[in-house]
Amino acid sequence: MKFQIKINSFKTLDEVKEYWSNDDYIQLLDLFSFPDAASADKDSLRELLMMAITDFEPNEAAAIVLEYKLSEELNKGQIEQISNDMLLDKISEEYPEIHLHSRLFHINQLLFKAFNGKFPNIKASQFECEISPLEENGEFKLTKEAILKLLAEGLSDSNLIKRLFTEKMATNIPFPEAEDILWNIESKDGKNFKVLTSEYWLSQDDIVAEEFEGSYEESEESEEG
Repeated sequence: MKFQIKINSFKTLDEVKEYWSNDDYIQLLDLFSFPDAASADKDSLRELLMMAITDFEPNEAAAIVLEYKLSEELNKGQIEQISNDMLLDKISEEYPEIHLHSRLFHINQLLFKAFNGKFPNIKASQFECEISPLEENGEFKLTKEAILKLLAEGLSDSNLIKRLFTEKMATNIPFPEAEDILWNIESKDGKNFKVLTSEYWLSQDDIVAEEFEGSYEESEESEEG
């Protein structure tokens, strides 16, 4: 199926505040030994957490936030290792398990803000695009995999996704990694999308065309399902 793709806007972000809820702030404040966090003014929770975090050493603070967000995915040894490594390296870009990259980004940037730059500054990319079918498509729904493959024609050949996943980006074989490469997609009408990913995967410099056509065929696995 053929589609028309138009990139309407592109932003580079160093944090996504909406990721953290007031409940997250309250629970983290409790973990950082801040008393009566639940009764604190909701508008001040983030600022209070920033102050509470800095009462700890950076690697200790990192371990607490990692434990809070990733204890079901990582063991204590892994958390301790990452809490030290992320002071020096961009772990949310380098960690081999890419399904953890988005959460590691949000954790890293919370700590980066709290400690005024003692952690590496990692960037996210957020862009808005319009994807319109050039032929009748029935009830076809655009998934992360479909969106990522459709973007291929508008991306530089030097783009990391195209280099690492050359065959998956260019054919209809399944591309499960797309679920983790694109962190979040939002759409109210199934045509206009807001997409969040890592600058590591897709930067503004990777966009070589603002309007282009692309083709997508559902993978054999999807068709069988």
